[in-house]
Amino acid sequence: MAMPADTNASGDIFGGWVLSQMDLAGGIAAGQRAQGRVVTIAVDKMKFIRPVHVGDVLCVYADIVRVGTSSMEIKLAAWALRHRYGHREKVTEAIFTMVAVDDSGKPRPVPRVV
Repeated sequence: MAMPADTNASGDIFGGWVLSQMDLAGGIAAGQRAQGRVVTIAVDKMKFIRPVHVGDVLCVYADIVRVGTSSMEIKLAAWALRHRYGHREKVTEAIFTMVAVDDSGKPRPVPRVV
């Protein structure tokens, strides 16, 4: 839920806060697919469509669109549930690239899906 401490001077939620929530969601999806630790290496095509307001619940949906040797592209879409109970409205979308890494932070292969 977007809180007053997450606002800019205009009273809207910081884009960086939204980006952070999306990074968390993307990391969860990529980590599950990689069966371990992942890191974000790029964010592409970030498009802010509508502002997020205090009291909105941010819902982030992830779709793994490409899996390489060690990297994955995750398409993320964030929707705001207005004022906790209102209608849903798409507020932003982006493609995050995540890389599976080992305990020392070196890239490692993403396991194949059986």
